[in-house]
Amino acid sequence: MGIASARGKLGVLLPGMGAVTSTFIAGVELVKKGLSRPFGSLSQMQTIRLGKRYEDRNPAMKDFLPLARLEDLVFGGWDLFPDTVYEAALKAGVLPPERLAPVKAELDRVRPWPAVFDQAYVKNLRAVQAKKGSRWEAALRLIEDIEKFKSRNGLSRLVMIWCGSTEVSTEPTATHRDVEALERGLKADSPDIPPSMVYAYAAIKLGIPYANGAPNLSADVPAMVELAGETGAPIAGKDFKTGQTMMKTVIGPALKARMLGLAGWYSTNILGNRDGEVLDDPGSFRSKEKTKTSVLDTILEAKLYPELYGKFSHKVRIDYYPPRGDAKEGWDNIDIFGWLGMPMQIKVNFLCRDSILAAPLVLDLALFLDLAKRAGLKGIQEWLSFYFKSPQCREDLKPEHDLFIQHMKLKNTLRLLMGEEVLDHSGLDYYDPKLGTPVQAPPPKPSKRKIKVAS
Repeated sequence: MGIASARGKLGVLLPGMGAVTSTFIAGVELVKKGLSRPFGSLSQMQTIRLGKRYEDRNPAMKDFLPLARLEDLVFGGWDLFPDTVYEAALKAGVLPPERLAPVKAELDRVRPWPAVFDQAYVKNLRAVQAKKGSRWEAALRLIEDIEKFKSRNGLSRLVMIWCGSTEVSTEPTATHRDVEALERGLKADSPDIPPSMVYAYAAIKLGIPYANGAPNLSADVPAMVELAGETGAPIAGKDFKTGQTMMKTVIGPALKARMLGLAGWYSTNILGNRDGEVLDDPGSFRSKEKTKTSVLDTILEAKLYPELYGKFSHKVRIDYYPPRGDAKEGWDNIDIFGWLGMPMQIKVNFLCRDSILAAPLVLDLALFLDLAKRAGLKGIQEWLSFYFKSPQCREDLKPEHDLFIQHMKLKNTLRLLMGEEVLDHSGLDYYDPKLGTPVQAPPPKPSKRKIKVAS
């Protein structure tokens, strides 16, 4: 498969320039200066096995793949507040001032443009700078911002990663049915279209790869999938998988693999950053609750294993507690049962930093989406489900939530793109080449189902 060159500068567009974005940009700038290491980033730290085990071919992904260089990344974006990225990083408090000092000049150069904002979708924040006019006018202004940014910085390519706040939970409507209906809704300033969807439209309309790091209804509607197919934009989402949910996608598959039953899973979080303030609103919390609770249902497959998983109780809480800042704490109480139905428990206390876990995801998604675009991939990129709580997939398929299957899916897609052998890890071919060599599978059938939308 031919992949276009990564030569030239890559613009990384970031709606929402708070804790996650400032931590991401600061980290990239520190790594570029040799002052830190990009821990947590697959694209920068992980190797990928190629061929048979005895070949001992395990290059680093960044050496194997034609990825954009960190030195070629240029950052821009939008926010409700006019703070430079350096000022935003100080306020977020994720990294101490002494860690930010060596890259202060680079961070101060990035100042956000006025954001698209609708108070009805993020009720606990007040915009200091926001675009005026209808949603259609806002989309045109976003496109103008993007084109100026590209021209001013001499960029060859662009990607957009939503790092903004969680919006109020919504469902697809007739406005999202197809591109014509969506554009009609934008021009009519339809309240069915959240701000994040305006950004998604602007990016995808220009053929720019787009990923949604929040649980908002954004690119996961028929209109956006249709538009991405027309413009050749790769899309992925949604909701970065960082702390507590990442652990669920590790422990859940382990329980299922061992056929251990689940009676209940109680999860609670305390956090004090801007994300916590936004999630203190019940509407925004409902968006997050849906993505955090959906993973176990899909992983455990209660319909196939009703005795083990048909009646488990699953409760998720998030409490805004300002003293904690970005240092989120997540508690999980997991009631399980095993042989003869005897009860057992698992306790998890994860003291994590949301933005520290999210920043390397933003980097990987920017680089992998750019790679996908140069490889000619378009539309839904399910192979990037590894990074999301609620992976976007074809409408007639169930999303895959098992972290280890997602990881294999990601690496096998990279092998395919580079013309290498796909690994199924059965190992039988080493001992019985005839039986262990898989036959060519028939191609999958095209989808006939469409995402349901309200009339």
